Amino acid sequence: MTSRRPHPGWTFAIVSIALFMVVAILGIMARQMNMIWNYLHELDEEPELATLLVAPYFRSAVEAAVDSWRRVVVTATELGIPIPGFSSALSYYDALRTERLPAALIQGLRDFFGAHTYGRIDADPSKKFHTLWSGDRSEIPA
Repeated sequence: MTSRRPHPGWTFAIVSIALFMVVAILGIMARQMNMIWNYLHELDEEPELATLLVAPYFRSAVEAAVDSWRRVVVTATELGIPIPGFSSALSYYDALRTERLPAALIQGLRDFFGAHTYGRIDADPSKKFHTLWSGDRSEIPA
């Protein structure tokens, strides 16, 4: 920094710059430590959590930010900016919050290629079905 000054006569207070960088790094670390502390606290309170997104601290943090999160994804998509991490994470969050998602295509593909069975929401939960995809496409009890 001292060997390449943009203009003659400019001086840099290297110690001040280094101190500023240390304070900035410590600030970032403090925020991360706060998040880690909350993570450990939530795990201590409820060790069987399926995901931290249902823990009170993280749930309220995400709920407070979800509208902005959606605007970022929409704006980036409209501008043609790829943000696969943001958009995939938002889809994952939405999937966690949704009681029932359409899985007919996935169930059909599994059934077609591997003869897997599936359940139906309009039938007894203990009954399983199989569709004869390569035949007449009729549905039979499994």
